[in-house]
Amino acid sequence: MNIHMRAFDHPDAVKLNDRVQLEYAERYGDEGDVTPLDATMFDPPRGRYLIAYDASDSPVATGGWRSQERNAEGYSDGDAELKRMYVIPEGRGHGLARRILAALEADARTAGRTRMVLETGDKQPEAIALYLSSGYEPCAKFGHYRTYESSRCFAKPLRDGASCPSGSVRAGARPATLGTEAGWRASTCREQTARFSSRGSLKIKSEKLSFRR
Repeated sequence: MNIHMRAFDHPDAVKLNDRVQLEYAERYGDEGDVTPLDATMFDPPRGRYLIAYDASDSPVATGGWRSQERNAEGYSDGDAELKRMYVIPEGRGHGLARRILAALEADARTAGRTRMVLETGDKQPEAIALYLSSGYEPCAKFGHYRTYESSRCFAKPLRDGASCPSGSVRAGARPATLGTEAGWRASTCREQTARFSSRGSLKIKSEKLSFRR
């Protein structure tokens, strides 16, 4: 399994984005994620977009991060926001999402970002389970869907001494049930360094360190 840097508007990225949007629409009964996104948001050094390819060079997973600073939508200075974390159904269950997540965290940390943040929803229990098990904690809502009851926001420090804003979890809030009750964890962020899995090689190929459009 190889992971390549790509542009957000690369044909393979567009193909996977179409698939994840269909899944969002099925789960939430709407038009999918309508958060405004532009390909330039993921250009280094203020972002990065990755696509994983299988042995036959078919795209099977994707994920990216973009820089955010304090604004009216609830972000904080130094934030790196995860977007379009997705693995096609045929590729799930092999730890690929966790490997992409670790690669994005490491890249954002190198770029000087201090906190990784993400927004998901209560109809994506698999995503919530992944983030909770990867050291993310619930935080104050932010972004396009911050006023939606179904929205679930999480954050994780990317460097020593960084922390999430206190009092960030709405009283009584809790995630979707994850088989056994996972619980809505305390609002104080737990620091955890992203680690690459020692099982299987993780190859990130830059193709001359540039995005292909």
